[in-house]
Amino acid sequence: MYARSTTVLGQPTMIDAGIQHVRDVVMPQVRGMSGCAGISLLADRSSGRCIVTTAWESEQALRESAGPVSPIRSRAAEEFGGEVTVDEWEVAYLHRDHRAADGACARVVWSQADPAAVDRIVDHFRTSSMPRVEGFEGFCSASLFVDRAAGRSCVTVTYDSTEAMAKASDKAMGLRAELVQETGMRVMEVAEFELTLAHLDVPELV
Repeated sequence: MYARSTTVLGQPTMIDAGIQHVRDVVMPQVRGMSGCAGISLLADRSSGRCIVTTAWESEQALRESAGPVSPIRSRAAEEFGGEVTVDEWEVAYLHRDHRAADGACARVVWSQADPAAVDRIVDHFRTSSMPRVEGFEGFCSASLFVDRAAGRSCVTVTYDSTEAMAKASDKAMGLRAELVQETGMRVMEVAEFELTLAHLDVPELV
């Protein structure tokens, strides 16, 4: 499985209109494309930063969608009132305890490492970090995306509520420190978002 993440640095006052556009226009168009496995949208209303992620059944489907998606992305950027950056990933891990409901939120961690360390990061995350993350109160789901050639990774953990995410903050920080120590990766950024659209139909990849 593969994924494309489009990050929009939009205008906070235009977030609601942008979210509605993704839900009503972008999602039906993208989900109708061959090999699409769904779409999600994370939003930070205070900063205007939003991340639209589409999942694809194969690398070929990801590549073939690049052209048709481009004008859809440009139109969405206009709705959000901002510029976009695009990242493409391999979905290395995904576990869903239960489907997200209204009020769900997510903490996203971006990291950088030696490309040779990517397999070690995936293995440690799967075998050591996740068994403990699954025990966090309010845990909903978790994914690990990697860009093997660049040595980049992106972990997203979703929770049922902002309260649950805040309560797990210290434990999550400890797990990140352990992962850094064990793999040599560098945490580049940690950010928190509302989960405003959750229609990624990626199967369990554990």
